[in-house]
Amino acid sequence: MAKVHNFYAGPAILPEKAYKMTIDAIKNFAGTGIPIMSISHRSKQFGELMENTQKLLLELLDAPEGYSVLFLGGGASTQFGMVPMNFLKSKAFYLDTGRWASKAIDDAKLYGDVVVSSSKDKGYTYLPKDYTIPQDADYAHVTTNNTVVGTELKHDIDSPVPLIADMSSDFLSRPVDVSKYVLIYGGAQKNIGPAGVTFVVVKDDFAHEQLVKDRPIPNMLRYTTHVDKKSMYNTPAAMNIVGVYATLLWVKENGGLAAMEKRNEEKSQMLYDEIERNKLFVANIPDPEDRSRMNVTFVMKEEYKDLEAKFVEFAESRGMIGIKGHRSVGGFRASLYNALPLDSVKALVKVMQEFEKKYAK
Repeated sequence: MAKVHNFYAGPAILPEKAYKMTIDAIKNFAGTGIPIMSISHRSKQFGELMENTQKLLLELLDAPEGYSVLFLGGGASTQFGMVPMNFLKSKAFYLDTGRWASKAIDDAKLYGDVVVSSSKDKGYTYLPKDYTIPQDADYAHVTTNNTVVGTELKHDIDSPVPLIADMSSDFLSRPVDVSKYVLIYGGAQKNIGPAGVTFVVVKDDFAHEQLVKDRPIPNMLRYTTHVDKKSMYNTPAAMNIVGVYATLLWVKENGGLAAMEKRNEEKSQMLYDEIERNKLFVANIPDPEDRSRMNVTFVMKEEYKDLEAKFVEFAESRGMIGIKGHRSVGGFRASLYNALPLDSVKALVKVMQEFEKKYAK
């Protein structure tokens, strides 16, 4: 079979180590003779896996004392409601940078007033910059990467109130100052592991002290429940956590988050440079500062619009899988998560150049 280059936006490419360790665990987990899918989550071996995974993530993040790592279910979409349910007493600030941020805002409005700064007026093709976070907000919420349109907040903002971030699609792609956040969450299926587990990094004091006391909240939807039980309140997604642990080991073995950022900068710059040079294509995001390193979106120039479907077919025939843009945007999207090798980007650039030679006027 010809080489396949996986540019899917999620579930996405993971390190080979994640596949191998998960397959090995399915056959025989930690030398027990029992598949990971069948072992008790209360067993010594699984308890060690959970603890090691949590510790390794905090180590990679260089997180200060007083933070817990949780592995929950329900995806980031459940966190959209869980965050305001736990912490929104009267008012919150949300940065609306795209489809997923807007969904989080919808859920927050169920629990209180929401002050919004948005880039919806231009189809989310830029990041809001001239905004003021209210000093009396219970918290501020940002979504750091827009997988659909292709913008990314590549730094940790300063906030006068507790800061919460959905980092589903750029988590572990760069160093993060965890001390600036009280809670970071996301679906795992981009840079940290397989779909089916949700990561949460939460400041313990905040989870306990800022919990809305007079609101009935089911135990499963309280962060304090999971912090106090070290993410073992109920049966976790055991097999998925093997994949997470393996991915974290791979990140550490390959230089940590600083090395991931360098790797991702090189890949994304190579592709953006080709988009700028190529006669057929144009970047979807005008300002280079706002462009995502994780999800590079681009379209055909106006005079070549009729070639979009043909380019997808051309690219797929040469092993470029998952480059068709989101249905709401069109064009193309190449997702360059940590595990995607530089050779895959080089291969895509070559395909773009071949297509240009064939069709450019």
